[in-house]
This record gives sequence, C-alpha cells and structure tokens, in this order.
Amino acid sequence: MDWDDIRVFLAIARSGQILGAARRLGLNHATVARRLTALEEALKTPLVERGTTGCSLTVAGERFLQSAERMEAEFQAARSDLTDTEIDVSGTVRIGAPDGFGVAFLAPRLGELTARHPGLTIQLVPVPRSFSLSRREADIAVTIDRPDTGRLVAAKLVDYALGLYASRAYVERRGLPGQTSELRDHDLVGYVEDLLYSPSLNYGAEIVRDWSARFEIASALGQTEAVRSGAGIGILHAFIARKDPSLVPVLPQVRLTRAYWMVTHESSRPLRHVAAVQDFLRDLVTRDRAMFL
Repeated sequence: MDWDDIRVFLAIARSGQILGAARRLGLNHATVARRLTALEEALKTPLVERGTTGCSLTVAGERFLQSAERMEAEFQAARSDLTDTEIDVSGTVRIGAPDGFGVAFLAPRLGELTARHPGLTIQLVPVPRSFSLSRREADIAVTIDRPDTGRLVAAKLVDYALGLYASRAYVERRGLPGQTSELRDHDLVGYVEDLLYSPSLNYGAEIVRDWSARFEIASALGQTEAVRSGAGIGILHAFIARKDPSLVPVLPQVRLTRAYWMVTHESSRPLRHVAAVQDFLRDLVTRDRAMFL
C-alpha cells in the first residue's frame, strides 16, 4: 500500500466526494479516482461506493477508515516528535464554535496564540451549527452538548449563564415586565425553532410555557444585535450582554445555565499542534471563568 493512496482515501471519506477530496488535496479529479482504485486493488476489496451525488463508505471502507486514521495519527505524531521545543509547534488547526463564543470570546484572544507559535495557523469557524470531527470539518469543536456517540474525546470548558435583556430604548418605550407571565405582552426575540441544532438552545420554553418570538434569528449574535436595536426582549449570553451599556437586565432573577464542551476526534490525541490549541483554550476559560457566570 502507498501512503499517498491512503491519504486520498481519508480525504474522500471526510469530504464525501471525490471532487471535494481533490480540492482539499490540490489534485485533479482523475488522479484522486485513480489512487482510490489503486488502494482498493491493493486491498482486494471495494472501500467506497461511488454515486452521482457523492461517495459513501462500504462496510470494509468503514473498517479501514479506523486503521487509516490510526496510521495518520502515528505518522503525524512521529513527525511532531522530531521537534521538542514549544516554539516549533506548527501546522493548521481549525476550531468550530458557536457564533457567540467564537466571535465574542475567542476571536479577540486567538492572536495571543499565534504570536506565541509563529508556525501555527488558526482557522476559526464561528457559526451556529454542529461540526463533524470525523469528516474533519474541524479539528476542535466547541459544543453546548457533550457528545455521546462516535470516537470523540470531550472535556467541559466552562459553564455560562444566560438571561433576559432589553435595550434602554425598548424599556423607555414599553417598560419592564414584573414577572415571567407578563413577557407575553412584550415583543420577544428568539431562535428559529426548526433550525435549532440542539434542544439545549430552546431557552424560551424554560422561562415561559408559551414563549412566542416575533423576531426569530438563527444565531446568538444576531439576536444580540436585534435586542440592542430595540426590537424586543431576548435571552442573551451574559458574558456578551454585560459588556454593553445599552442593554439592561430584565427579570434578573431568571437565569439559565449551559456549558461549553471542547471536543476532538480521538485520532487527534497525538498531534502536538492540536494539543497546544486545546491547552490554550483551557487556559483562556480558566483565566476568564468569572465573566461567564
């Protein structure tokens, strides 16, 4: 077996397409298809079912994927071990995170990490969605739920609080509710319910039974901007809202708590550059833990 053929197989398995793998590897479509065929001939079994809309792994392909990822991890770990000093941490690490945590917390702080490791490139993907680590959509995912399936390694980063907020302009115009039942008489800002990627995001149902938002936005930062504009009362991340003098707490006794989890694929464990980013994220939230609650 040729390692380059295995590398091509991994790219196909992760992208779900021969064309997508070709783009990821910087090769042409025909070369990727030829290398896949060569690997299948060497193993004497089909690994991938080719379709018009993409590729899927056969049973043998699923089994071989685990072996291929172990080989990849051993190869990368061996290469990593050739340099022993912290300054030599290098490579590209992609972090997938919810938009609130990714933009409001991580983005202003990641420059400290790249300054510490000049050979390290960080890709931050702060969008409101879940990430597939097995397909390498991210090397590290920050999630709001602990995963319970797959070959994943998860550790809690930090608990965080959410509360009800409104803009000063909205309060001057509409006043403040005295209890949760009075929220029905106000304009509410919330998530687009059928786009929730986790039940944990259905905050409104925990506060009032018939939470009905007039303005629905599928991102935490979008909701923050809508509330800031005076569109209504919303459930916002406290670590974001507290920094904004134009926002005021509504029913401050009402508090929700969630947690951020740091998740990696188990094959990433030996990789020094991924481990360096994990250590940095842990140090960040430890240093700034008070702002989240």
